Order: sequence, then C-alpha cells, then structure tokens
Amino acid sequence: MDRTKELGEGRIPRLMLKYFIPAFIGVFVNALYNIVDRIFIGQGVSAVALSAVSVIFPVMLIMIAFGMLIGIGAGVLVSINMGRRDMDRAERVLGNSFLMMILASGLISLIGFLIKAPMLKMFGATAETVGYANDYLNIILVGVIFQVVGFSLNNVIRSEGNAKIAMYSMILSAGLNIILDPIFIFVFDLGVKGAAYATVISMMSLSVWVLLHFNSKRSVVKLRAKYIRLDPEIMKEILLIGMAPFFMQTANSAVQALINTKLIQFGGDLAVGAMGIVNSVVTLIIMSIVAINMASQPIIGFNFGAQSGGRVKETLRLAMISATVISVISFIAVESIPGFIVRFFNDSDPQLLSLGRQGLRIGLLALPVVGFQVVVGNFFQSVGKAKIATLLTLLRQVIVLIPLLFILPTYFGLTGIWISMPIADTCSALIVTFFISREWRKIDQTATR
Repeated sequence: MDRTKELGEGRIPRLMLKYFIPAFIGVFVNALYNIVDRIFIGQGVSAVALSAVSVIFPVMLIMIAFGMLIGIGAGVLVSINMGRRDMDRAERVLGNSFLMMILASGLISLIGFLIKAPMLKMFGATAETVGYANDYLNIILVGVIFQVVGFSLNNVIRSEGNAKIAMYSMILSAGLNIILDPIFIFVFDLGVKGAAYATVISMMSLSVWVLLHFNSKRSVVKLRAKYIRLDPEIMKEILLIGMAPFFMQTANSAVQALINTKLIQFGGDLAVGAMGIVNSVVTLIIMSIVAINMASQPIIGFNFGAQSGGRVKETLRLAMISATVISVISFIAVESIPGFIVRFFNDSDPQLLSLGRQGLRIGLLALPVVGFQVVVGNFFQSVGKAKIATLLTLLRQVIVLIPLLFILPTYFGLTGIWISMPIADTCSALIVTFFISREWRKIDQTATR
C-alpha cells in the first residue's frame, strides 16, 4: 500500500503505532540534546555552570520556535495537499519554506549577537553565571541555521509519511551529540564551550542529512530549485498554521526568563539550576506526547484534506487517550523518585538536591491533565484552525501562568513559583475541555467544507 492510500484507508490504531514508534524514538533521543549537556556540565563542571546553561534555555526555545513556525506550518500544508493529490502545491510549500528557514536563521543570529548582553541579563544571568552563559551562547548563535533547517525539514519528512527516516535523523544528530559531549567537555577540557560545540556539530549533521533526503528517491515531495522562492500566499499559509506552536515556544521563552528572575530573587542561582532539572524532566515527558502528535498529524491532516471526518475523530480520540496514559504514568514516576532524578544532574550539592526535589514534586502536580491539552492544541493546528490553536497554547504559558508568577511568590516565596505551574495547568485544562467538546460535534461538517 503506498503512503497516500495508507493514510486514507489504513486502520487508525495500526497507523498511529507505526508512526508513533519512530517518532517517539526520534524525539526522545532529540530531547537528550540539552539534557545531556546539563548532565555532563552539572557533573563535570559545576552546579553554577548548570545554572548558567539553564539561563540559556529561553534562547534555545526561541530557536526551536522559529523551527516550529516554519516546519510545522509547512508540514501541515504538505500533508493536506498530499490528501488533495496536489503534489505540485506540496512541493511549492517545501521550496518556499526552505528559503524562509534560511532567512529566519540569519535574522535570529544577527539580532542575538546585537542584544546578547541585555538578553542574558533579562534571562536571569548573574555575575556568577554570566561568563559561562556568554561562552555557551556565542557558539549556539553561530549554529542557529543548522537548528532551524534541520528541525523544520525533518518535520516535513514526517508529514510526508516517512516517519522512520525522520527517526533516523534524530538518532543520528542526538547520538552524535551524546558522543561528542564527553569528548569536548572532559578530553579537550572545554567545559560549557565543549557542550555548545557538540550541539552545533550535531545540528549541522542533521541539516545535511535532511537536505540529502529531499534530493533522494526516498522522498515523496522533492526540494526543487525552481520552487525555492518566496510565494506570498504560501508564506502566509505556513505562518498562520505555524503561529500556534511559535507563540507557544516564544511565550515559553518569555515565561522561562520571568521564572529565572523570580527564582534568583527568591532562591538564588541554584534555584535556576533546579529549574533546569525540572525543565529537563518536563521536556522528556512532553516530547513523548509530542511523538503522539507527530504520529497523528499526517493522519489528521491527510484525512481532513480528503474530507474523511470519521477518521479524523478516531485519530484524535486515540491520541488524547494515549497522551493521558503517558502523563499519568510519568506523574507517578516523578513523584516517587524526585531525589534519584536530581542526582543524575549533580550528586555533590545538597542545596541543589533539596531545591530540585521541591521543584519536581510541586511543579508537576497537575501533570496528569497536561497530555490531552498538548494533543488538542495539535489537532486545531493540524486542521488549519490557527487562531484557536494559538489561544489554547497561550492559555497555560501566558494568560494564566504569568499573573500567578507575579502574585504567588509575594505570599509564598519560592514555593509560590513552583505552585504557579500546576494551578496554570489545571485552569487551562478546563478551558481546553470546553473547546474540544464543542469542536467534537463539528468535525464531520468541518472536514467536508
């Protein structure tokens, strides 16, 4: 069965499993990029260096945001146009998006170097951590183009139905990073600079790999030179669809910067390091749920384009159930062994251990209701309803969480920062439930418009 026929006629559970396994392996390994950096830096350099790299986390989120803006927008359009059997349009989307990736990367690097000093201060760098943070950021900003191009094009590979190849891309890149980290940090004694070099080289390998794919027989859509140009109509479509995950990541970046400053105010530099550990754990969990989105997106996008509402609903239902199961299991694991998790990152600083345990236990209290929210946001994005997807995305990250971060620490100190996160998760879950309940009744009509 060819890929287009499979997406339109194959059994949904089997398709989901087929796409989920490689997606999960790929994103899980990819999530190890920053996590492995933190582990090696925390164990091999110092707890303060770990805090410094955590300061850079908002910058990494901005880079990922642009990759998602273009990559997910292009991926959804490719899936929909494949469902409509319009392969020429799909290839126009790919070519247009590739040029957008290059332009966006150059802009990010330029602006990053121009505002580096105030940006580091805004994101929570102190006199003790700014040196480490600056060393790491200088190298990362040079490699922005590899991050954006590699991440974005790999998402299109997945959207065209080549889930295994997308998985191999992530394994190649993240695996190389894991190998290079200890070599640069310990053997060459480069410290945080070594971690940054390892990351950039790994991103570069990913970019080369995905570009080779789109010029090979394995690709369904081709990257053709004649389509590598900006088409205002296609560009607008890509940006509108990719806006929700873009806002999610940029909002997350702003919130992380705010959290860092609050943590320094109420807990000091090591509290920022503890937040880095919490973010690492959350990343692994969320990436598992994102793998469900990656598995469902081409199925939902194709069948929405093919006007098959029943298959869209079946895919969405299975995705929500699966995401909730992952969230609940992860919650039980984190609440049971928080100290064991913290010691992976640093086992020599008792204060960091105490702060990390507190952050994990309180900050992830509402984890069971997070999974289905991520899936619902992806659904609205996959069917082109960018405004609703953006609203639902911003609920947790901005609309609810930011006010809590200003109010609760005033009364509860550091604990108020940790508890803001589960309260925001719970409030946004209630609103997401309302939206998806209303949309569920409309899916058949929407898919046949």
